[in-house]
Amino acid sequence: MSTQSRTNPVSAHASDASRKPFEVDDLYLHFKINELEGSPTQECVACTIQSVDRDNDTYRTKLWTFPLAAPAGTAGTQITQGTGNDHSPHWSPDGHQLAFVSDRNGDAQIYLLGMRAAKDGSASGGETRQLSHLLGGVTSLRWMPGGQSLVATSAVAVDPNLRGARATEPAAPRKSTAAEVAWKLPYKADGVGYLLAREIHLFKIDATTGDGTQLTQGSFDVLAHTVSHDGQRIAYIRTRDGRFAHETDLWTCTADGENHVCVVGTHAHTMQPMWSPSGRCIAFTGAVLAGDAEVRLWVYDTTTGKTRQIGNVEVADPMSVHWKDDNTIVFLRAHRGRHEVARITLDGELKVLLGGDHQIGAFGWTAKHFAMALHHPAQPCELHVCGGEDCNNSLHQVSDLNPWWKERTALEADAVSFQVPGEDGETEQIEGWLIRAKGTTGPVPLVNDIHGGPAAYALLDFDTTVYWQVLCSQGWGVLALNAVGSASFGHDFSHRLEGQWGTRDMPQHLAAIASLQADGVCDDRLAVCGKSYGGYLTAWAIGHTDIFKAAVVMAPVGNIETHYGTSDGGYYADPFYMATAPRFDREKARSLSPLQYIEKASTPTLFMQGKDDERCPKCQSEELFVSFMRASESPAELVLYPEEGHGFLGEGAPACRADASQRIVDWVSQHVLSAPASGSNSAEPVAESTARQEEETDETV
Repeated sequence: MSTQSRTNPVSAHASDASRKPFEVDDLYLHFKINELEGSPTQECVACTIQSVDRDNDTYRTKLWTFPLAAPAGTAGTQITQGTGNDHSPHWSPDGHQLAFVSDRNGDAQIYLLGMRAAKDGSASGGETRQLSHLLGGVTSLRWMPGGQSLVATSAVAVDPNLRGARATEPAAPRKSTAAEVAWKLPYKADGVGYLLAREIHLFKIDATTGDGTQLTQGSFDVLAHTVSHDGQRIAYIRTRDGRFAHETDLWTCTADGENHVCVVGTHAHTMQPMWSPSGRCIAFTGAVLAGDAEVRLWVYDTTTGKTRQIGNVEVADPMSVHWKDDNTIVFLRAHRGRHEVARITLDGELKVLLGGDHQIGAFGWTAKHFAMALHHPAQPCELHVCGGEDCNNSLHQVSDLNPWWKERTALEADAVSFQVPGEDGETEQIEGWLIRAKGTTGPVPLVNDIHGGPAAYALLDFDTTVYWQVLCSQGWGVLALNAVGSASFGHDFSHRLEGQWGTRDMPQHLAAIASLQADGVCDDRLAVCGKSYGGYLTAWAIGHTDIFKAAVVMAPVGNIETHYGTSDGGYYADPFYMATAPRFDREKARSLSPLQYIEKASTPTLFMQGKDDERCPKCQSEELFVSFMRASESPAELVLYPEEGHGFLGEGAPACRADASQRIVDWVSQHVLSAPASGSNSAEPVAESTARQEEETDETV
């Protein structure tokens, strides 16, 4: 193992003696910045800030403003009140109004809030009025440049029995028992459910009267949109017509909803368009192949009709992309498991404006500043600000939304690297994060936490990793590794795992653990856990090695063959990840499924699953659990969370998240800490297990 860097909390803390350990219930205290929108006329941002309503087991989102030149610890100004949820803030072009979406009167509609500027650069709200009254509510919005109207997306009810044909009358209200007819794919989505009884379309909303005019019509969904700087044209992303609607294209139309043209139909996935200042180009993000999770930057030239990729960069957040001028784009770059603020010219000249050992959640900008919510295992989510070209030297914290964090155990996160088995018998270097309590020495029990994807990377936000902080407070270490297949480390590194799930990345995890043991960082008190693809690899691991004394398998792909037909995206993603697209190779899928090896497992295993998960449906956990129970005497439990989807661990109801996090802590503690550490020879079992994994790989794939 080599340690590249260490990042410690930078804000003032209580003394070590007065600190208390993190607890799962700390998630009820956490304030999170979900969205940022910079003012067009002053150095101020509007934020959507999420808090937990424990009494009602839900979340509340309210709008706040922060002046960007404010000192650290600024309280900010909460500008919306009440029990409703307010989000999606967008300043009017003159900065005098803030449009946002709220469900305060039932369904989600657009509201306008008058804004007043203060001498310190902050902004406060005045009178609020409801603007829109769309039957399907509002899902997103943008101002037209003149400020006289807005463009929004709204759901339109349709009769699925018409199978996409246009009706002469509005669709009648549907009963909860009405038949759900599937006539194209996808017909369902995780967190949404049945899709084909509504379409999502563009509407133009008068900013004075609130009257709405529908701009798009057809059997498709509009997923994102933007307006040209002259207000004459709209660019939007929509799903395709016909049998397969998972692929999306870039379209344009005039501001009155006429002359709809598909301008980019060559990509499987297109996301969030953005007009250049002159209107000549439209930047967007996406991928050419269906199932490819690498988000690249593209530009469509309206004068030539040509589309080209800009640079060789991965975009962390499609919503971050914006034009600095007609030749320069600023965006959040995903690079080596981190997020950077970067700019790139149309010729591909890249400059990193802000780097660091962190990830960035919400992101916004004004004429002089970038504002962002930083994510880091040793720090809470707070608003940070930097200016212009001097971002690395001027970055500073503004908000202090989570003062309770300073009273908890101080943590440290090391960026670490390992030499591990690579391709064709060679070794290669991979990276990850080692999180522990500050000042930890000697071998500690270790949780190997495996990220989802697999073409993703270890996420550092508190909401999905509450159990990290709790375990580290109790003397554990957490290894969050970016093994082969992870995104943000280059195209070849990410795509090398296709058709090789489990067989190429698990040996790298085992080698990294062996390295930590050899360095005296951990001993043989080992646990493994993961969700989604991380759940897949955890289930794969316990079927191929017995080094782990506890495992937690969450929302996994357990049986690729059944995942193909039951997941909302399995029918196109699984062939891509099996490297057999567009054909689905069932024999290969079976050979790479943890279900084929789960009966060899003897590790005490906890299975957890959202009962309404449509991404990795509950049958994936159930097949693994039942097979494990029938074949083994080892402890095992299955926990299903009603009304929860794939994001139950980080986005589920607060009580669900608390229950799941506490179960992880309790399970690994019960089954790992009861076993004594083996001492100085603890690396040997992992090395032997690595060899066994490689032998089994040769035999089965």
